[in-house]
Amino acid sequence: MPCSRIETGAGWIGHRHFDVIDAVQTALEDVLGIPDWDRDVVLTEHPIDKRIVPSGRSEMFTRIEIVLFAGRSHAAKRALYKQVCDNFEALGVPRGDVKIVLIETPRENWGIRGGQSAADIELGFEVAI
Repeated sequence: MPCSRIETGAGWIGHRHFDVIDAVQTALEDVLGIPDWDRDVVLTEHPIDKRIVPSGRSEMFTRIEIVLFAGRSHAAKRALYKQVCDNFEALGVPRGDVKIVLIETPRENWGIRGGQSAADIELGFEVAI
């Protein structure tokens, strides 16, 4: 059930918007076992005058924030970071231009599937990996 936000500079993506979105989604599926049907990814491109990036980074600097259920192991998180960076590198984005922030929340803080608490339902995938 992750909610992912991809924020980057305008212009470098061109017509590859889906490829950038897919770079995050496929990593979530491959590493964390998120089902294909569970997609909630937003991509926003910002003009150069609307953001400040870290020194030494390019216009491709990309921040990815993923809000997800708490419970993944440190090893799973490391694997996710690596896979996301691998996927972005395949798009021509230097690994150092990718920043990933995970925001973990307890399942009871999610109202899903028609207003049910995520703590009360079978999700269809493992969280504690």
